[in-house]
Amino acid sequence: MPSSSSSSSPKPKPNATEEQEEVAIIYKCTVCPDNNNNTNTSSSSVKSLKLSVSDLPMLSCQYIQKGVLLSQPPPDININDKMIPLLKLSLSRTLSHFPALAGRLSTDPQGHIHILCNGSGVHFVHAAARHLHVHQILPPPPADRDVHPCFKTFFAFDNTLSYAGHHQPIAAVQVTELADGLFIGCTVNHAVVDGTSFWNFFNTFAEISKGGGVVFNRMVTNPPDFSRENVFISPVVLPLPAGGPAATFSGDEPVRERVVHFSRDAILKMKFRANNPLWKPQNSDLKPKSEISSFQSLSAQLWRAVTRARRFPADSTKTTTFRMAVNCRHRLEPKVDPLYFGNLIQSIPTAASVGDLVSHDLSWAANQLHQNVVAHDNATVRRGVKEWEKQPKLFPLGNFDGAMITMGSSPRFPMYDNDFGWGRPLAVRSGKANKFDGKFSAFPGRDGDGSVDVELVLAPETMAWLERDQEFMQYVSSSS
Repeated sequence: MPSSSSSSSPKPKPNATEEQEEVAIIYKCTVCPDNNNNTNTSSSSVKSLKLSVSDLPMLSCQYIQKGVLLSQPPPDININDKMIPLLKLSLSRTLSHFPALAGRLSTDPQGHIHILCNGSGVHFVHAAARHLHVHQILPPPPADRDVHPCFKTFFAFDNTLSYAGHHQPIAAVQVTELADGLFIGCTVNHAVVDGTSFWNFFNTFAEISKGGGVVFNRMVTNPPDFSRENVFISPVVLPLPAGGPAATFSGDEPVRERVVHFSRDAILKMKFRANNPLWKPQNSDLKPKSEISSFQSLSAQLWRAVTRARRFPADSTKTTTFRMAVNCRHRLEPKVDPLYFGNLIQSIPTAASVGDLVSHDLSWAANQLHQNVVAHDNATVRRGVKEWEKQPKLFPLGNFDGAMITMGSSPRFPMYDNDFGWGRPLAVRSGKANKFDGKFSAFPGRDGDGSVDVELVLAPETMAWLERDQEFMQYVSSSS
């Protein structure tokens, strides 16, 4: 097996602390949509939304948990007297634009599942971890640490499958005070939103908060589209066991979690390597017909490095798979509104033998990913819908053979646009949800310069080997 250092097995690094820091719950309540906000007539008329072919498979996935770490509000924004009431008011007014998030799931007698936009409301939690400082949980470069375990305590609905939206709120917001900062964590049912819809909700919540909760005289910047008129809206019923599905991964395996930063320059170097192959394919059909993207180049680098770190024999015929989600809104013809509310994604698996992946250079792996993404056009999207309708099933989330990687989220999502009134976030972090060996999430770099942060979740020994892989680590600036 190729390795950039000695063959002795590295010792996994311990987490920042073995025990999660305690978070005190100060206040809990239910926040409902502001019925006095009549500016958004299109959303106020939404009563029921049928789950689509892209929504239904997510019923066995856990709620999405993503949040932003913010600096401490200025002294004139008293947390208890001003900030918490403002956030609750802003959340209420945001829900008037996103009525589905304040509803519940409901299964009709035929077995179709809908979102009933009945205004039942979302959970709001005010919590405190005032013993924690920002520099403790987000150490400045060149610190090289795993993600602080406290972030796992900053979200509601741990270990909750999306099917639970039948009797639980579809969304929750937890605001956690730190000694010198604030964390706002949003948890949303994954059968109701994908990343595009999740961050549109989060951005709108921040926009209304920054505006002092005032939305009566104007529309929000990006009102969601609640139409259900595309090929993903299907008459097919997904058969489910009584009581709902089970998770497709255990979540009990030991893992380490790091957020690694790739500068714009590092990504451009990987992109150059990906588009200027050392290998010379004899078959011209294997040559890229268009430029391999920065993200495909980065993903290929991760795929190869993690496969090496898993210590398979270099000539192994074992199959390794890299899964990435693609947004189908712009791939369909006619195109779907970019602000379509719900899931409109499909998973693209790219498979290769371990031997082929590690023996070829970066450009070979990047080209495998690139060819699959380019081929995922309108016809491919529609074919995927038809295949699901023939055999409806839940999304198989997990690392079933020890050789899989699943890339989630996207550096294109406007995560750092969540300015609640006193500045851009310091960092983006996630909770416990949907994490297993080989689950990665891509975030934009904070500076908005084309840099990318990747949240890596790996088995401890795999992470230790990855940290010793100089071919990979030469591109890593530091933990973000």
